[in-house]
Amino acid sequence: MKLSYLKPKLFSVIKTYTKEQAINDVVAGIIVAIIALPLSIALALASGVEPACGVYTAIAAGFFVSFLGGSRVQIAGPTAAFATIVAGVVASQGMDGLFLATIMAGIMLILMGVFRLGSLIKFIPYTITTGFTAGIAVTILIGQIKDFFGLTYQSGVKPIETLEKIEANIGAISTFQWEALLVGAICLAILIIYPKFEKKVPASLIAVIVGAVMVKFIPGLDDGVYTIGELYTIPAGLPKVDFSAMDFSLTKIMAVFPDAFTIAILAAIESLLSCVVADSMVNSKHNSNAELVAQGVGNIASVLFGGIPATGAIARTAANAKNGGRTPVSGMVHSITLLLVLLFLMPYAGLIPMPAIAAILFMVAYNMSEWKKFVSVVKTAPKSDTIVLVITFLLTVIFDLVIAIEVGMILAAMLFMKRMSEETEVTGWKYPENDVDSIDLKFVPKNVRVYEVTGPLFFGVADKILDIKLKDYTRCLVIRMRGVSALDATAMSSLMMLYKKCKDSNVELVLSHVNTQPMEVIKKSGLYDTLGADHFHEHIDDALSFASKF
Repeated sequence: MKLSYLKPKLFSVIKTYTKEQAINDVVAGIIVAIIALPLSIALALASGVEPACGVYTAIAAGFFVSFLGGSRVQIAGPTAAFATIVAGVVASQGMDGLFLATIMAGIMLILMGVFRLGSLIKFIPYTITTGFTAGIAVTILIGQIKDFFGLTYQSGVKPIETLEKIEANIGAISTFQWEALLVGAICLAILIIYPKFEKKVPASLIAVIVGAVMVKFIPGLDDGVYTIGELYTIPAGLPKVDFSAMDFSLTKIMAVFPDAFTIAILAAIESLLSCVVADSMVNSKHNSNAELVAQGVGNIASVLFGGIPATGAIARTAANAKNGGRTPVSGMVHSITLLLVLLFLMPYAGLIPMPAIAAILFMVAYNMSEWKKFVSVVKTAPKSDTIVLVITFLLTVIFDLVIAIEVGMILAAMLFMKRMSEETEVTGWKYPENDVDSIDLKFVPKNVRVYEVTGPLFFGVADKILDIKLKDYTRCLVIRMRGVSALDATAMSSLMMLYKKCKDSNVELVLSHVNTQPMEVIKKSGLYDTLGADHFHEHIDDALSFASKF
């Protein structure tokens, strides 16, 4: 069996690599490493493991995902999406359970890539990913209230679930420390305000430095503020993993199998979503199967190096692209830079105050929640999509991600079948040669491209909209939708991305023969008003006549 479909992106782009691009990649890699350092420490603590584990993860997973991955600019490492899952596995199965689960998840990811299952991720609707992402954001925010306000739990109280944390926080309200709140509030203010004036130096780095200086040099402030060094051991040098003390029995394997499956599925979803975002930023197309294999290798390497589960980090990937990274070399430089920090500067991380870490995670939770998208879906999407979104969100917060995805997928499938049954009609077949409106019989100007979409546009085929190509000379794109009976929130999101792609390329988007249900969704989304009524036409002749003006 030929494995050319698993060819890493690095091996493709290196053929035309230039000195100028090498410089850009090195600069971007160093900048991303500076961003990743405090985030990796914060996410490790949110995951219930030692702070250095986050850095180990960014180094090992980051390097192998860049080296073997299918994206030009993907940056891998610990992410907020894994925080609650990892914390739960560590609490119930211990670190050896997490190690075993991650190894198993890595093997699953490799097999998913080898058997070309990368394209199946598209069958997870946009509403489900939006719902569980927002739910994870809420759980992270609630989990950091303790450190932000300097609360102290009673002996033996170690909450894991979100509702348990809320109860524990309420029970510990009398232990509130104003010093912790002061440090946390100032760090949070830096994270919010600083990027408005300066974006070259990461706000998170400034926040932890200011927080550490405050606690170190302002008299009395250290009385109510814990630092990382006071609660955790910060090792210098390379990690030392003791495999002999770990339990690899069949009983243990069976116990962690559900966790391994969850880690694998979430890693696949998050990494491929990040790849899609990266593609739009650098005008590229990722190889989903190669990316899954790289994620599998990266996760295995991470725990062998003392780390935790990893996946593509959308924020760090975006930072890489925005700072000039265009090849996997930048991701490898990011890992090497963090390795140097680990070897020579890691002990200084012990000075970082816990409220500063909580402030960083507050911002992580806010950014990943994408609450504007959440509200937009609730307001504009069909009721069936809104139901799936809200239920997935609530189940993620109240129970866990596994239950949320399972129930969400079952609901989405049932509601989709119901929607299709309502839209389906049985009519006599119209022979193509009798179709006077066939596009083959129309004159299409050279600067106009026409795509005809046939069949319901739902989450399983929504990615096909993004496959639409624009030529350099294209000035107008006409989408003919006479055969589209239904449009869901996932497809609407893809249509909005297509509009942004057209806008960036100075191409006008025109829609022809939009049926009733799709038009209702388009109007609710705001795209109708954005394009203007003159960009919608009932007949292809009118659409082509309008398009020829550009």
